[in-house]
Amino acid sequence: MGMAAKTGRGRVRLNVGGRVFETTADTLASAGRDTMLGAMLDASWNAGGHDDAVDGVAEYFIDRDPACFAVLLDLLRTGTLHLPPGLPEPTLCREALYYGLLDRVRAARAGEFDGDRLRLAASVPGRAPGDGTAVRAAPDGGCCVAHGGAVRVYNWLLEERRPVYLDHAPVNDAAYLDAATLLVAARERPGNRRSDGGGVGGGVAAFSALTGDLRHRFRVAHGRQPRSFTAGALELDASSNRVFASCKGRLNEYGVGVWDCATGEQADFFYEPPGCALGDADKLQWLDNTNTLMVATMFPRTDASFLTLLDFRDDKSVVWSWTDAGTPASLEEKRAVHAVVLEDGRSVCVVNQYDDLGFLDLRKNAGAVRWSSRSKLMMASAGKNKKAAAAARGYEETCYPKLAAHGGQLFASTNDTISVFSGPDHVLTSTLRGSGGGAICDFSIGGDRLFVLHNEENVFDVWETPPPAII
Repeated sequence: MGMAAKTGRGRVRLNVGGRVFETTADTLASAGRDTMLGAMLDASWNAGGHDDAVDGVAEYFIDRDPACFAVLLDLLRTGTLHLPPGLPEPTLCREALYYGLLDRVRAARAGEFDGDRLRLAASVPGRAPGDGTAVRAAPDGGCCVAHGGAVRVYNWLLEERRPVYLDHAPVNDAAYLDAATLLVAARERPGNRRSDGGGVGGGVAAFSALTGDLRHRFRVAHGRQPRSFTAGALELDASSNRVFASCKGRLNEYGVGVWDCATGEQADFFYEPPGCALGDADKLQWLDNTNTLMVATMFPRTDASFLTLLDFRDDKSVVWSWTDAGTPASLEEKRAVHAVVLEDGRSVCVVNQYDDLGFLDLRKNAGAVRWSSRSKLMMASAGKNKKAAAAARGYEETCYPKLAAHGGQLFASTNDTISVFSGPDHVLTSTLRGSGGGAICDFSIGGDRLFVLHNEENVFDVWETPPPAII
């Protein structure tokens, strides 16, 4: 028998740290049965009955902070979060984690992600020397930032956790296997001649996102012999629990490696065929609708750009490919420097070094790029400003534009701004300019946030969508 039935009127009295709160079983149930408060409705909770009863209403004691509980109970009642003066947000989040309500607090602070409604929520100054390599959004609203041979990890409150150190091996990419596990791809250290890729440097490894400790090394073996290799881009296929990484070794370790997330063992390897630069790939993207992997090896990493769709079934094959090799870099056709498959799975968007957007049809092999004149017009001034700003600051611009697709919108970095394109025709609908930390070297979307890493000051900006107005 549940608590509501035992109390008879659906009322519940909670004594939290000496302060008494009275609410209803329905309010507690709204927290969800997988939370501590929702679980109180189970007859097995607090077996042995209640501590006291007043007017037939059971009273239960919880030895926690009453001020935080008052805020969380109001959140359950109203759906809104009101943080009173003097109550630190980290303290509230600690208590929300205890009750299983941290996701509710996050949702109340920021609404559903919408690129056209984003606002700058925070700017976090960088602490590492040298240029940043990558920023990656965590599933729980935090992020990680790769600088040289270290990855700095931040929780949802943007508090820094213990960093991941790779013993001077430069980081190429990072990805979250889950909120507690971080995958890191790194270059092999010069002079590392161990065939087993010993040490932390080089290859792919999993680390605790909470403590920075090494958990597992994903090895590549050929002829049952482990090989050292440089790992480039990372990608996950959640449906089949697989990790992908572009691999570049000294012998025949050129291609895309595949590992089973559950066992950590190598599950497959797609060897680099002639004319496809897979081992140098700087972006991988798994496509659920076609069960293929998009592999992008882009200029200036190589002399030309290559896009390939790989089928990893038993007869591993290249099912679609495109390259701009041999194409003159004229005013109309320039080198593609980044790519993203749009969410409909039918086309891929590329961007060149002059910020022009182009589109390729994945249903037509080796088709021509359809450059968007609209994007040229809208982004031409940004390109001019890009060069002028770099000259004024006395350095050569080295950050190439990047792309992302999320929630039906297309995002493109252009110098120090993010352009948002919406609708089937990819109309420019918003431009986001942040902290003034210089050109954008990378950005990532996840956990209902946009993270933007600036090159000049090693600062990253955090953009959120405000919650809808209460009427």
